[in-house]
Amino acid sequence: GTVEFLLDKDKNFYFLEVNARIQVEHPITEMTTGVDLLKLQVHISEGKELPFKQEDIVQRGHSLECRIYAEDPDNSFMPSPGKIHFLKEPTGIGVRYDSGITQNSEVSIYYDPILAKLITYGQNREESRIRMINALKENVILGVKTSIPLMIEVLQHKEYISGNISTNFLNDYFFEKIPV
Repeated sequence: GTVEFLLDKDKNFYFLEVNARIQVEHPITEMTTGVDLLKLQVHISEGKELPFKQEDIVQRGHSLECRIYAEDPDNSFMPSPGKIHFLKEPTGIGVRYDSGITQNSEVSIYYDPILAKLITYGQNREESRIRMINALKENVILGVKTSIPLMIEVLQHKEYISGNISTNFLNDYFFEKIPV
């Protein structure tokens, strides 16, 4: 399971939630530690002990994850159902593509419109960011609108590059501000 917290600028922790399942972001941990979390879940479910101790785990490098959705960012992120007419998955060093679609897949309006998770790894944030931009550009999905163009814009934005990000990032830099 996963326990989630937020950390404020004064280093105060705030509890968010507990999830009794693996998180969708687990590839980030796997990329930066080299530990296959799903394999370990099966290992534990078989009654076996973990083959290492917490202090044996070392994080290295930086990893980013983009969730590719069949959504239209220019239309309030409305779902974009339809048929995937063409699919080209990104490849390369430090690139992982977890997907549940194939060419000719049908994207229904009745389910979550996530198509894939694209994960990159680099020795630092900048290397991972550049790999992500290149992988997003290489990821071609024709037949439905996707969040890919917006993610490329975000990753190339000077405030993102400088690390000046918050939960208001899209509202601050990409969408018209709604009067309060």
